Amino acid sequence: MSESFDFSRRGLLAGAATFAAATIAPGVMLYAQSAPQVVSAKSRWGILIDVNQCDVNCDGCVKACNEEFGLTGSNRPTIDPQWIRKLTVTDPDTGNSHSFPVMCQHCKHPPCVDVCPTGASFIRADGIVLVDRHLCIGCRYCMMACPYKARSFVHENLKDQKTNAPRGKGTVESCTMCVHRIDDGRKPACVEACSSTGRAAMLFGDLNDPNSEIAKRVASVSTSQIRADLRTDPAIRYQGI
Repeated sequence: MSESFDFSRRGLLAGAATFAAATIAPGVMLYAQSAPQVVSAKSRWGILIDVNQCDVNCDGCVKACNEEFGLTGSNRPTIDPQWIRKLTVTDPDTGNSHSFPVMCQHCKHPPCVDVCPTGASFIRADGIVLVDRHLCIGCRYCMMACPYKARSFVHENLKDQKTNAPRGKGTVESCTMCVHRIDDGRKPACVEACSSTGRAAMLFGDLNDPNSEIAKRVASVSTSQIRADLRTDPAIRYQGI
C-alpha cells in the first residue's frame, strides 16, 4: 500500500494565522501576516481509549461529536452510523463486557485511500485521514473497504451547517479527529467531553513524540488496535481489551 502523497498540491496548512500590527500614522495600522505552519510528518496524532474507564451508560463523546459537526437533529438514516458509535463487546468465555467508542481509526495504511478513484480520500502528513468533499463522487468504495464501518453516506438534505465542517449531500464522511481543533492547538471535542465527565477515558496526543503522555502510556501499558491483523496500523488505540 502506498504511503506517499503529494500534499503540496492540496495546500494543507495548519494553525490559525497570526498577525503583527504596527502604527504608521494616527489611526492607521499596518498588519503583517506570518507564514502559517505546514502540516508536518513529525507528528502523528492519536487517541488512546481506556475501556475500563468507559461507562456503558455514557455517550458524552457521541453527543459532543454530533454537536461539533452539526449532526444533531439531522434525521440521519438509521442504517448509517454517526461519526462515533458506542459498542459493547462480551467475552463468551468469561461473560465480561466492555463498552467503548469506535470511530475512523485514522490508519497509517488506510484501505479507504487505496480504493478511492478520485483521490477524495487522503491522508495528511500528520496521519489524519480525511475526505475532500469537492472530489468525492459518492461511489462509496471507501465505505466498502473500511474494515471498521467508520464511514457514512450523506443521503439527506443539509441545513444549518457548521462553518468549521462543511458537509455535502451525496458524499461520504467520517470522523476527522476534529482536525480544525487540532490545527488551532486544541483537543478533539470527544476527548474534552470525556474529560468533563471525570472519567477521562480518552487520551489525545502525538504518538511520535516520546515525551507526550500518550506515547509514554502506549510504551508502558498493554494497548490494542482493532483488527491489528489487517496491518492498517490505526492511530486509535485501546487499553483494556
